[in-house]
Amino acid sequence: MSESEQRKEPFIVLSSGGTGGHMSPASALASDLKSRGYRVGLATDQRGLKYKSMFEGIPIYVVNSGTAARGITGKIKGAVYLIVGIVQAIGLLLRLKPDLVVGFGGYPSVPVVLVAQYMKIPTILHEQNAIIGKANDFLASKAERIALSLPGTKGLDDNEKYRSVVTGNPVRPDVGALFTKPYPAFSQDGELRILVMGGSLGASVFSDVIPKALAGLSADHKKRLDIVQQCRVEDLDQARLVYEEAGIKASLSTFIDDVAKALSDAHLVIARSGASTVAEITAAGRPAIFVPYPHHKDQQQKMNADSVADHGGAWVMTEPGFTQEALLAQIEMFLQNPESLFRAAEKSREVAKPDAARKLGNLVTAVVSGWKD
Repeated sequence: MSESEQRKEPFIVLSSGGTGGHMSPASALASDLKSRGYRVGLATDQRGLKYKSMFEGIPIYVVNSGTAARGITGKIKGAVYLIVGIVQAIGLLLRLKPDLVVGFGGYPSVPVVLVAQYMKIPTILHEQNAIIGKANDFLASKAERIALSLPGTKGLDDNEKYRSVVTGNPVRPDVGALFTKPYPAFSQDGELRILVMGGSLGASVFSDVIPKALAGLSADHKKRLDIVQQCRVEDLDQARLVYEEAGIKASLSTFIDDVAKALSDAHLVIARSGASTVAEITAAGRPAIFVPYPHHKDQQQKMNADSVADHGGAWVMTEPGFTQEALLAQIEMFLQNPESLFRAAEKSREVAKPDAARKLGNLVTAVVSGWKD
């Protein structure tokens, strides 16, 4: 294909906050758009560079952003960074001349999406959570379309609801491929494989509670366990010691390189309930114990977890209720009743939207093509 022909292909800029919850769906959409022959670029902040391996072959542009920091000094710094980011975004979009900008939330997404809207470049927002985030809420009024991961997303006004489309939360192709694979065999006396994911940085409460709870099982039950657990680096040694003393097979690390493989092997997942985590677990059709991050004012992770638990695909334990005794009782029930996990696995799969990347890609195609309906 000649350079002149290549330039006729739509150029889509993805603008995303620099955390896994924002970058994972952006990466999934990038893969879908590239498969359609579109040119794709990513705009993010310095933190987003940690995820550059998810955007192989895609140019990445770093843009400053402000945050809603506390205190007068923090607010002034945030405003200055936002202004700098807006100036950078103006230069970037004037140079790139994209056909469309897709924002995935997080403060780093604001400058590029905001400038695109004022430059009359069409924008789409993707909201991962059950309640719209602050960045997307700020930008929603001028977005062409708002793509939702869940029906009934809270925080939208009537006009924004009218412009919304439920696409689901895109997952990476290797995770999405698990949707059609059966739940791994798990018998009354068989091995129970548990995957523990703590979010982008791990969760110390998991390293404190889970090893000690499992150590309280009977000797026969402990022999049946195989644990793969993400830990904070400062928690690794202590958690490993508890597992070793209890005689429980466990593989601990600060980062899980192959999430798809880990999910494929697991019978049960214990995790926070960030939007991308929930999307990946349900796409894989795995039952989960969700322990929502407790410090969000809007309790967005609790709402994400409830969307699966209410359908029968998960159990929700708030952090104050996530005790050794409560977890021990739950795991004992699973070991004695394997069918409870099998049933929950199918309910989890029913909640999934494994074709979310394709649906979001279809929405991008419709908007960039100028189709109004």
